[in-house]
Amino acid sequence: MLADIRSLRDAVEYLKTVPGEYAETDVAVKPHAEISGIYRYVGAGGTVKRPTKKGPAVMFNNVEGHEGARVLIGLLASRERVGMMLNEKPERLGFLLNEAVQNPVQPAVVASEKAVCQEVVHYADEEGFDIRKLLPAPTNTPEDAGPYITMGMCYASDPETGDSDITIHRLCLQTRDTISMYFVPGARHLGVFREKAERRGEPLPISISIGVDPAIEIAACFEPPTTPLGYNELSVAGAIRRQPVELAPCLTIPEKCIANAEYVIEGELIPDSYVREDMTTNSGKAMPEFPGYTGSANPSVPLIRVKAVTHRRNPIMQTCIGPSEEHVNMAGIPTEASIIQMVEKAMPGRLKNVYCHSSGGGKYMAIMQFEKKQPSDEGRQRQAALLAFAAFAELKHIILVDEDVDPFDLSDVIWALNTRYQGDVDTIFIPGVRCHPLDPTQRMEYNINLRDNGISCKTIFDCTVPFTQKARFERSKFLELDYKKWLPDL
Repeated sequence: MLADIRSLRDAVEYLKTVPGEYAETDVAVKPHAEISGIYRYVGAGGTVKRPTKKGPAVMFNNVEGHEGARVLIGLLASRERVGMMLNEKPERLGFLLNEAVQNPVQPAVVASEKAVCQEVVHYADEEGFDIRKLLPAPTNTPEDAGPYITMGMCYASDPETGDSDITIHRLCLQTRDTISMYFVPGARHLGVFREKAERRGEPLPISISIGVDPAIEIAACFEPPTTPLGYNELSVAGAIRRQPVELAPCLTIPEKCIANAEYVIEGELIPDSYVREDMTTNSGKAMPEFPGYTGSANPSVPLIRVKAVTHRRNPIMQTCIGPSEEHVNMAGIPTEASIIQMVEKAMPGRLKNVYCHSSGGGKYMAIMQFEKKQPSDEGRQRQAALLAFAAFAELKHIILVDEDVDPFDLSDVIWALNTRYQGDVDTIFIPGVRCHPLDPTQRMEYNINLRDNGISCKTIFDCTVPFTQKARFERSKFLELDYKKWLPDL
């Protein structure tokens, strides 16, 4: 059955019809560490400390201190589940997103009466207003800097051009009406918008929409050069759904929000206003990051002043564990699309597929399936890897495999590494290149020869067979038949 999804609630209702993909509980749960602690065992996967596994999305219906609100975790924590909700085969998701990027459908603004995200309104100047009480934002671990919004779609506009964009940032609830916002240096369009506004001495209006169509959550994770400055990633979600994402005017700021979101926070990034990320806990830690380690609290992050919180009746707070398979899918699938786009332009038809594996958090490692069709294709597989590094600067390792190796089956990939690779012949090192600051080996404490933190040695592992020797490496041929004639239930 094809999924007809336009909102988070549509996604939940759809998953309820698919055995094994959704679970819920009415048992009381604390948002402080318990929700993530439970889901770690049930379905987090990714780079989370073992024991963990892939499992269903889980709805917590009874969150202590937040009567009437629910928390959903793990919606995107399975590639197969993402495929179901986007109506695409899991192994074809990168191709789907590549096609969507190239055929954008721009968002549309709807009348305020259609904005179900504004069914209930809380203004910051009202007595008793406190975002920490309004939002059941969890902590991932007992040592987090504070409650985090991990699935907030941050929407803002360039103060000079008016171009709008949407990205996901880590947002820590600080006081009754302030939220800290972390920007990876040089990697997010909203960071450019904020810096422009700050130079002008102006606040930057920003809306944070929580609990939306999963197509929006995936699309929001594209990065340059695939989606350059001025490209609104909501148009990718529109292309996936073949209809515009609906936006609504905010109530207290000159900005828009996602009309059917579960929660919307309206606020302003205050110019020249920075706080310590763990200012309320003094934990020294931030939250678990995608590589599987808990990061240090940032000593200086920009501050959002909240103007209002709006939400649907009986709202759903959607959250994510930083190192989980959910993050892998949100980061990795758009990266796959970026690599496909770059390589296809240079050498059409050679790249058969690409998978940004869980062990790299969706960012550090790509497995590229490449077909050599003629003698002159020898060496192009390595050129394709170089193009992939150009398409996504945060990549660290690329494993190249032939068309007869399944890039989504790590055992098959490791087989190729063991039978089609020699370390001194098939390893290509590219030292001294900018990568990602969250990798603990990319710090000067680990390698004194680094010029700066975030510098890495990118590496290509070429596990492809030389074109002239393909006959020597042909895999055993089994009889092709329909096994269900004998075993119909398997």
